[in-house]
Amino acid sequence: MKEVRVVSSDRYGYDFIPAEYLPPGTNEYRLRDSQADAARRKWRRLHADEIEVLIKNDNSCTNWDDFLVSDPFDPSLVRNSSFYGLVRLGKLENVQLMHHDFRVSAGIRNSTIISCDIGDNCAIQDCAYISHYVLGDTVILSRIDEMQTTNHAKFGNGILKDGESEDLRVWIDVMNEAGGRSVLPFAGMICADAFLWAAYRDDAKLIHALMTITQRKFGSDRGVYGVIGSSTVIKSCRILKDVLVGECAYIKGANKLKNITVESSEAEPTQIGEGVELVNGIVGYGCRVFYGAKAVRFVIGRNASLKYGARLIHSVLGDNSTVSCCEMLNNLIFPAHEQHHNNSFLIASLVQGQSNMAAGATVGSNHNSRANDGEIRAGRGFWPGLCVTLKHSSRFASYVLIAKGDYSAELDIPFPFSLVNNDVSGDRLEIMPAYYWLYNLYALERNAWKIAARDKRLVKVQLIETHYLAPDTAEEILRVLPLLERWTAEAHVRAAGGDPQKQTSAELEAMGKELLTEKNDRVAVLKVFGLGMEHSSRPNLILKPRVAYRAYRRMLRWYAVRGLMAFLETRPLAKFQEVAVELNGPRIADWVNLGGQIVPANKVDLLRSRIGDGAIRSWDEIHAAYGDFAREYSLDVARHSWAVLAELRASEGKARETPLGPDEFLLELETASSTRAYITEQVRMTRSKDYRDPFRRMTYRNSAEIEAVLGTPESNPFIKNAEEDEKEFAVRIERLGTRLREE
Repeated sequence: MKEVRVVSSDRYGYDFIPAEYLPPGTNEYRLRDSQADAARRKWRRLHADEIEVLIKNDNSCTNWDDFLVSDPFDPSLVRNSSFYGLVRLGKLENVQLMHHDFRVSAGIRNSTIISCDIGDNCAIQDCAYISHYVLGDTVILSRIDEMQTTNHAKFGNGILKDGESEDLRVWIDVMNEAGGRSVLPFAGMICADAFLWAAYRDDAKLIHALMTITQRKFGSDRGVYGVIGSSTVIKSCRILKDVLVGECAYIKGANKLKNITVESSEAEPTQIGEGVELVNGIVGYGCRVFYGAKAVRFVIGRNASLKYGARLIHSVLGDNSTVSCCEMLNNLIFPAHEQHHNNSFLIASLVQGQSNMAAGATVGSNHNSRANDGEIRAGRGFWPGLCVTLKHSSRFASYVLIAKGDYSAELDIPFPFSLVNNDVSGDRLEIMPAYYWLYNLYALERNAWKIAARDKRLVKVQLIETHYLAPDTAEEILRVLPLLERWTAEAHVRAAGGDPQKQTSAELEAMGKELLTEKNDRVAVLKVFGLGMEHSSRPNLILKPRVAYRAYRRMLRWYAVRGLMAFLETRPLAKFQEVAVELNGPRIADWVNLGGQIVPANKVDLLRSRIGDGAIRSWDEIHAAYGDFAREYSLDVARHSWAVLAELRASEGKARETPLGPDEFLLELETASSTRAYITEQVRMTRSKDYRDPFRRMTYRNSAEIEAVLGTPESNPFIKNAEEDEKEFAVRIERLGTRLREE
C-alpha cells in the first residue's frame, strides 16, 4: 500500500470532520468555536486595502473571505505566509514579545497556517506547518517543523473517538508487564486514581465504572482542536501532533510530542527541553522534562522532573518526583520518588513513595520466572542500595533499606525501618528490624522534612503523608511484634534442647515477650531465625531482636502521643475525658496507602462500592472523596493513636490499674519529651560521625579545611532544625501539661 496519496487541493483546510461524524444541523466548527470562545471575539472580514498589503507582503490564502481578524489589525505584520481554510486572528499590533532573552515581534512570518484560531498579539515565525490549533494570547511559536491536530485527537487521554475500534485505545500497563493491571491515562490523573484502578482488579464493577467515567469525561466527538495556552513559548521543535498545552509553558528543542496533554499554568508552568520525545501521555503542572528524556504511555504528576535521557514507559510517576538517566517500565510510583542513575532500572513495580533507587539497582529482574507476570510491591521509604538486584515477585514493608548484593530469590520483608543484608559468606539472609530508628535517625527525620519542604504543588489534590510514623507504618510494627516474640521464644526453646512445635503460638508469644522485655538480657546469646522472608532454604537471621523490639514499642508510643497531642490542640476548650469519649473505640488495623494518602481500608472499600454502583459518576467526585478523607484524617489518626496507646499500656499491665486520664497522659508526655530529646541527639550524633570518621577526614589537610568545605555539625541546617523542633515540642508539652493539670 502506498503511504503517499495524491488528493485534490480544492478543499484544503476544510472538512476537518468527516460528514458522517457531524451531528445534524452542525458544521465542522462547532467544537472549535467553543474552544476559541467565539462568542467573546469580534472578528471581521478584511478590507480591500488590507488584502492588498497582505498580497504585497508575499502572503497567499485560498479564500480571503475566510481570513477573519480583530481590531486593531496591522496587516504589515503578516509576511511570506500561506493560509488555508478558516483562519481567525485576534488583535495584531506592532509590539514585541519577550521571553527571557528571546525577543520577537508579534505577527506571522514565513509560516503555513491551516484552519487555526490565533489569539491577540501572537508571534509565529518560521513554522512550516500549523494545522487545526487554537492559540491563546501572546503565544510565541518559532521554528517548528510540524504542528498539527487530527480530527480524532485524544491528547493523551485513554478514550476513543466516534467510529474507532477498541484496539486503538491507549492503556498503561502499570505494575505488571503482562498488562493485567492496565489503566487509562487522563488529564488530571493522580496516583490514587491509578492505584484504585490497578490494585482492585477483582472488583469488576469498579473497573468498568472507571473506564466509563474516563470516556465520559472527555467525550467521543471528533474535531476537537489542539490548544496552545496563552503566553506559552514553543521554539526550535520538530513535531507536535495532537498536543494540548496549557498556559505559560516553555517548550524548546523537543524532537517529538505526540498525543499528549501538557498541563501548565502561570502559577505552575511546565518546561520541556532539548531532545525530548513524549508519546501517549500526560505531563502534570509544574513539571520539567529535559535533555533527551523519553516517555511513552505515561502519566507524570505535578512538580516532577524527568531528565538526562531517562526512559519512562508504561508508567505513572507521582508528584514531586525526580527521575534522571535510568530506565523505568511498567511501574506505579507514588509521590517523592528519586532515581538518578543511568545504570538502574525499575520494572513491574508498585513503589509507594518517598523512595530512592541507588546506582546499579536492578529491581524487577525476570530471570527466575517463565513468564513476565511478576511484581514488586514496596512500602513508602523503599531504598534498594548500590548494585542491589531483586527478583519478582517480592514484597517489602515501609522504609526498608537493602544492602548491596545480588538477591537471587524472592523476598517478603515484613519489618518496617529494617536493614536487609545478603550475607554470602554465611549463606544466609540477615534482617535488622528498626535499623533506621536505632542507627540512622538523621536520614529518617531529614527525609520527612525534605519531602514536605520540596512539595511545591500549589493545588494539592491529595493530602500526602510525609512523616515516617503514621497509621500505615504503626500497623506494620504492630504486625511484626508477635513475630519477634514467637521467633525469639522458639530460639530459646531450641537452645534449651526443647521442641518449640510442642507449644502453641500464644504460649510462644507470651514467652518471647517476657524474654524481650525483662531486665536480664537472655536473648543476646540466642540466634533468632525468622521464616518465610526468602524463597529459599537458607536461614533468615534476625539481628538484635531485643533492641529492635524495644525500639518498635518506643516508636509506637511516640507515634501515639504525637497524634493525640495534635488532636488535643485542635480541641483547646474540651476536657480530656470529653476527648477520650470521642476517641475511644476499636483499633482500625487495615489502612491503605492511596497514592501517598493514608486512608482506612473500610473508607476505600466504601468509595469503590459507590463508584461501582454509579453513586459516584466522575473523577471530580472521586477527587472530592479524597478531600473528605483528608478532612477526616486528623480524627482517624487520633482514634488510631488512642487505640495504639491503650494496647501498649494494656500489654504493660497498666490499663486496668490506671485507665488513661489526664494524670496518666501527663506521664506519657514526659516519656514523649525524652523521646524527642533522643531523636535530636541521634540526629546530631549520626551526622557528627561523618566529621569524626578518619576515612572521611583523610582527604582534608586539617580541621579548618573540613569546616570550610563541610561546615560544622553545629552549623548544619537540619541539625539546627531538629533542635528548634525539640524546643517547640517542649513548649507544646508545657502548654498542654498546664491545661491537663488544671483539670
